[in-house]
Amino acid sequence: MSQKDKLEQRFKSIPKDFTFEELETLLNEYGYYLSNKGKTSGSRICFTCDKSDTKIMLHKPHNRKVLLEYQIKQVKNQLEQEGLL
Repeated sequence: MSQKDKLEQRFKSIPKDFTFEELETLLNEYGYYLSNKGKTSGSRICFTCDKSDTKIMLHKPHNRKVLLEYQIKQVKNQLEQEGLL
């Protein structure tokens, strides 16, 4: 099993300790890249995919590295709708 597969399996299980960095790595594997809206974007970040012209928007965690459960579920639902998971 490759690292991508292991990370994907971990993500699908909606763990309590899934970090923003892990999410960024996973989304990069699917062709998404981090696309901020400039200096004033604040904590709102956007992952963009050129292949499907879709965006995943969420708030970057403050004072912690771990994503909240609802954020993981949002991203998971988006990826399932696109047929990537």
